[in-house]
Amino acid sequence: MDFRNYKVPYPVDGAYKKTVAYFSMEFAIHQPLKIYSGGLGYLSGSHLRSAYELRQNLVGIGILWKYGYYDQARNQDQTLQVQWNEKIYSFLEDTGIKFQIEIHGHPVWVKALYLNPETFKTAPLFLLTTDLPENDYISHTISHRLYDGNVATKVAQFILLGVGGAKLLDELNFNPELYHLNEAHAISAAFYLRKKWGSIEEVKKHLVFTTHTPEEAGNEKHDLHLCEKMGYFCGMPLNEVKEIAGTSDGLFNHSLAALRFAKLANGVSQLHGEVSRQMWNKFDDICEIKAVTNAQNWQYWADKQMYKFMDDNKEPEFIDRKRHLKKRAMEIIADQTGKLLNPDIFTIVWARRFAGYKRAELLTRDKERFSALMSNKKYPVQLVWAGKPYPLDYPAISDFNYLVNLSKDFKNIAVCIGYELTLSKRLKQASDVWLNNPRVPREASGTSGMTAAMNGSVNFSTNDGWIREFIHHGNNGFVVPLVDYDKMSVQEQDDYDMEKLFEILENQILPMYYDNPHNWREIVMNGMRDVRLQFDSNRMAKEYYEIMYK
Repeated sequence: MDFRNYKVPYPVDGAYKKTVAYFSMEFAIHQPLKIYSGGLGYLSGSHLRSAYELRQNLVGIGILWKYGYYDQARNQDQTLQVQWNEKIYSFLEDTGIKFQIEIHGHPVWVKALYLNPETFKTAPLFLLTTDLPENDYISHTISHRLYDGNVATKVAQFILLGVGGAKLLDELNFNPELYHLNEAHAISAAFYLRKKWGSIEEVKKHLVFTTHTPEEAGNEKHDLHLCEKMGYFCGMPLNEVKEIAGTSDGLFNHSLAALRFAKLANGVSQLHGEVSRQMWNKFDDICEIKAVTNAQNWQYWADKQMYKFMDDNKEPEFIDRKRHLKKRAMEIIADQTGKLLNPDIFTIVWARRFAGYKRAELLTRDKERFSALMSNKKYPVQLVWAGKPYPLDYPAISDFNYLVNLSKDFKNIAVCIGYELTLSKRLKQASDVWLNNPRVPREASGTSGMTAAMNGSVNFSTNDGWIREFIHHGNNGFVVPLVDYDKMSVQEQDDYDMEKLFEILENQILPMYYDNPHNWREIVMNGMRDVRLQFDSNRMAKEYYEIMYK
């Protein structure tokens, strides 16, 4: 295949003929391709699957991480061990395209590999690597670890994705009408395009930006002089960079620069759109921020048998299918942890990236009440945790290890490792309730509950992100009632949320599950229907063309 005059290799639907290049640091496409860490990757993976299903004229641009995010293993005492294992992918095609970019005043060779759309049924994906014999060792390491802990390496990764991705598109002669940055990691592409086209105004016509971070402090900032030394600004004089990036503290704010270079930006839920507009409105010259709520690919994630039995009104088969899915998943849990869970017992799963604001251990903070819940004879409960902390986030690793040690005291608690796409789907099938309790409003969207609902699990959540657009309490899920969190300290907020979670669990969810199973199944089915209607990523991919790309 000749990649020098590249075109999307399937017939494009007329409604989606505008050419788009979609840049993302991570893509969760399918279990064998481990180039993702969490929600951002799950989102971009579903986006590429829907772009393929809808026949959109879109290509993905990412990085081939030699060691992935990391492999989650265990120490002898079951606590978390971080491993870096080389990944080998026989299904990626070598495009034959190699070119150089400049990083830190030094030429670095970049090679492009290709994920054919037919391999995993996605839009085409090009992945960049610097792990080449032509490069020195330091240059090799740029594409080694996703979100490398070394600041200079991370800045080099951003240059590889942005400048390298934009240069690859020139090599392919693809010439997208729009460059879509999924998060600000690739904003160096804007500096490359400004140099190529000669003006910021021209760049603005061709750039859109999706922000995923609902607080200013969470947006990446790096030392301005380090970025300049690394070649981030493609030769733009520093005084001009300061002007467009609005830096007064000597730091380059990637998201702020993206909001100034883009013609349009979006938050990833309606609530996040509002939060983002409030957060950034104190800055001049930023583009309009709309909202396109995240979604997940139904075709990839949903259990089709459950949907079929639901649609055909076959309740006994529906019950049997969910039990089968639970039992199968519980064999994986038993294999990992030695905990033999029971598919007939109410099962709560909390599984996602471990991060402080997501509060994995919130329910365990009231030890007495938690022990009572876990030893309830009338309404027995099983609880499973899983998720990968960032390998240098020691408080999050400490939370993970605390739960591992806690699980040793209970037969009905398990903590799993290796939370990637396959385990994610299985744990959603294992769960009766998908527990989600971030501090409001710190979760921009939070999409794991969407795919849980697609597998017959009921969402039980604090009132954040996409949940506000989805849950009707007691009808298709359960949600902690909103209060004015702004007037609370962090401790007060945590206490309030924990109290409400216990209250809803003890007084509403458990009695219904055990005493009124028919009503419980109604809630399960309502969630399955509503999530398919509103939160299949085909809706999202369509909205990007209608709202962001038009």
